[in-house]
Amino acid sequence: MAEPLPSLMLPASSWLRASTHRRWLDLQGQRLLDFSKPSRVDEGFAPLGNDGRLISGEQADTILTARMTHVYAVAAGRGLPGCAPLAAHGVASLLGPLRDQAHGGWFAGAEQDGKRPGNGRKQAYLHAFVSLAASSAVVQRIPGADGLLDDALAVWDRHFWSEEEGVFRESFAADWTDEEAYRGANANMHSVEACMAVADVTGNPLWRHRALRIAERFIHTFARNAAYAVPEHFDLDWTILKDFHKDKPTDDLRPYGMTPGHFVEWSHLMLKLEAALLREDGTAPSWLLDDAIGLFDCGTRAGWARDGAPGLLYTVDWELEPVVHNRPHWCQAEALTAAAALLKRTGHAAYERWYRTIWDYIDLHMIDRRQGGWLQELDRNNRPSAVVYAGKADLYHAWQATLTPLLPLAPSFATAVAILDQ
Repeated sequence: MAEPLPSLMLPASSWLRASTHRRWLDLQGQRLLDFSKPSRVDEGFAPLGNDGRLISGEQADTILTARMTHVYAVAAGRGLPGCAPLAAHGVASLLGPLRDQAHGGWFAGAEQDGKRPGNGRKQAYLHAFVSLAASSAVVQRIPGADGLLDDALAVWDRHFWSEEEGVFRESFAADWTDEEAYRGANANMHSVEACMAVADVTGNPLWRHRALRIAERFIHTFARNAAYAVPEHFDLDWTILKDFHKDKPTDDLRPYGMTPGHFVEWSHLMLKLEAALLREDGTAPSWLLDDAIGLFDCGTRAGWARDGAPGLLYTVDWELEPVVHNRPHWCQAEALTAAAALLKRTGHAAYERWYRTIWDYIDLHMIDRRQGGWLQELDRNNRPSAVVYAGKADLYHAWQATLTPLLPLAPSFATAVAILDQ
């Protein structure tokens, strides 16, 4: 893939300019894709264990299925064999057994013996990924993708979007009653990514401007006022819930405190949003760059090597003191992605150093050259752990980290691949 590098400011010695490094990224991405292919099951995709085999008794997971559909659709656009059929399987699963045929929308998995998986609620986090998957599948003309995108956007718009607040609501009961009295940064963060992708695919800038409204509230208001530490949990009056899940510090989606990995994830999303808005009409708020820099600085300061060992830890408290020291793989992937985005946007040598430092850490500690894939979590001493994340279910974060350095900041993944490979 020949990327038009977005900045002549990149240092001549940057890894991003080195053909050998770019080939290495491509190879690592292909290895991740191959490792995750056995996750296909009849009703979608299911988690893999550390050995790359399906975990006994696990059923298709809707979030995982949506993420796999997105990844394999984009990979299909790069001409990689085996990926388009997997994306098609994901689309069919999301239209079929994983969808609520009675009320619309999606649960965490297919019904088993008349019982809904998880807590039986419909989550904004999950629906953001269904929308992302559908948009990526549309770009690659995967059968059924247009219908899936129409369905997903209708549900997303009608039930989850709050025009008054400029954010996505969190969750509902099966029949769309009983709205949860909660507003969450995590679901809205992934909604920013999905909104940008949907805007690129549909040509409707409404979705891009919804992404901007989300960023204005969560980042330019709350995070900026907290020196770029990102509060995660709010009630319906937008009061920060500082004790939320204090009894569940290792929760995988809504842990207690704050998550430095999300600080850096928001950082690169601010840059992608800036680039997307500039690409739309040549204008973008100047604060998007300022906030991206502040978020990365705060995230690395709060989370990197806080206990003497390298790696970005999971959570911190309201004084930015470590709570969960374990290092999830996705935190490292998002820090890497943010460093690459800031390097492309600014050309500053500090981000080149971070980019190399984080890849060195991932290479030496997280890439599993014995059983394949990436270790999903390490403890504070960088030994394999499974306190928050067991097995090797996730492809999405790691694989995107291998592709992001090869792409411009805008448009979004699937659209950029389609344009650059023409």
